[in-house]
Amino acid sequence: METQSPRETPADLVAAEDVLLFVNAAITSTGQREFHSDAGEQRMSLDFLHAYMLGNYRDLYAATLALNINDHNAALIVRRLLESAKEATPEQRRTEGRLIARRLAALPPPRVYRLFRELRRAGVNNRRTRAIVRDWLAARPDPAFDAVKYRGAVKSAVRHAHLRLDGDLGPFLFEPVGRRSEGFGSPLLEAWRRAHYEQSAVYELPYTVAEGFAAKHGIDREVFLERIAPRLTRLERLRLQGAARAAGADSVRADLATMPLTRLATYVLSLPLDERAARRAELTAALRAAARRAAGPRAGTWGRVAAVLDDSFSSFGSTRKRRRPLAVALGCHFLLEALAEEFIPLWLSGGRDPLMRYPYGATPLGERILDALEHRPDRLLIVSDGWDNAPPGLAGEVLRVWRTRLDPGHRTGVVHLNPVYDAEGFDVRRLAPGVPTAGVRDAEDLPTLVEFARFAEGRTDLAELRAHLDARVRHFLDRPEPEAP
Repeated sequence: METQSPRETPADLVAAEDVLLFVNAAITSTGQREFHSDAGEQRMSLDFLHAYMLGNYRDLYAATLALNINDHNAALIVRRLLESAKEATPEQRRTEGRLIARRLAALPPPRVYRLFRELRRAGVNNRRTRAIVRDWLAARPDPAFDAVKYRGAVKSAVRHAHLRLDGDLGPFLFEPVGRRSEGFGSPLLEAWRRAHYEQSAVYELPYTVAEGFAAKHGIDREVFLERIAPRLTRLERLRLQGAARAAGADSVRADLATMPLTRLATYVLSLPLDERAARRAELTAALRAAARRAAGPRAGTWGRVAAVLDDSFSSFGSTRKRRRPLAVALGCHFLLEALAEEFIPLWLSGGRDPLMRYPYGATPLGERILDALEHRPDRLLIVSDGWDNAPPGLAGEVLRVWRTRLDPGHRTGVVHLNPVYDAEGFDVRRLAPGVPTAGVRDAEDLPTLVEFARFAEGRTDLAELRAHLDARVRHFLDRPEPEAP
């Protein structure tokens, strides 16, 4: 029977469990519909956790900005910290300010501008908020690009922070275009002005802006896509590939070799099975290259690894997060293949070809876990939403017997990674009390999450968890500035 550390109090144990529960939610939930819960349930459950953490553990709540939480929850944390600035001590405000600035620098610009608009609507306009908006805008690498692509959002942020703009930006944002006869000094701003009446200027603009002008001028879709292709971003190319090919614009091709692992897995699963089979060599090579980049120096160091990977019907996710759980499992397949010295993948469907997986059937987790343990691996990774139903509860019983009777010395390390937030349980769904479970959103985070999952096994030492968070915060604040998205 486990005993409590002399330094720990019941309150410490509760705090540690609360932090782990919140981190799992902040990694997996985006407030959108999931397979087993709708968007309203997701948002209500998540809002409660944010309010609870802010009210009880403000320091730990802010520190989670340094972890691999998703962008939705990072923005929620920033907003709640700024809304409640009066409740923070001066030391807390200084630390929070640095964490917020660093996290905003790593967020996609549309997410940040949306946050600024929410702060404005909520009337959050304290001095710290204005300084954060000012500094973030000043750090943008190309203010003219932002002004063109996010014109309304930039205008709102400038007004909210009471900023004075130099050069052409002020007239561009705040003067009606119809009243301006003279040109702008900035080539991009001038291209935007000319695009109102000159078709050739359309192709000097970012794609999302140019698309509106192309519709206004009635430009043929094939012609537009062919000519705008050089200005497409990597993700725009990936998103438009199919539509461009259907329109006859063959020049719009994505460079799969540079795509992040989970995004690439999502793209692969969006293709029809016939196309996946026809492009097998190309897609497999791209996935393996992305996995090797994600593994880095850890490649080949994990020994004998078995993985139980969920491709049951619930891995479809929802219409808002289509095939997301399956994409995470597919990314984990290739990443574990890169990390392992010997890799044993076991899909719930029994299929052997990872490229041809699709959501189908029940969830026989217990059977597949038994199959995996027969191989006596050094590590067993289970990637599943945890809804064990064929038969219900078998997975938990298998793991309980294995851990308590067959492997009490932990020769095999077992970790469950769950890509789906369970709104009703305020956490990701767990398989067995003695098996650490961590939420996962991107397959690339797997090595870090496996390390973090050790805090979820048995009783957690709050001091050790705080030390881990402090180390992550120092690393997060001291590392070089991220490139602007």
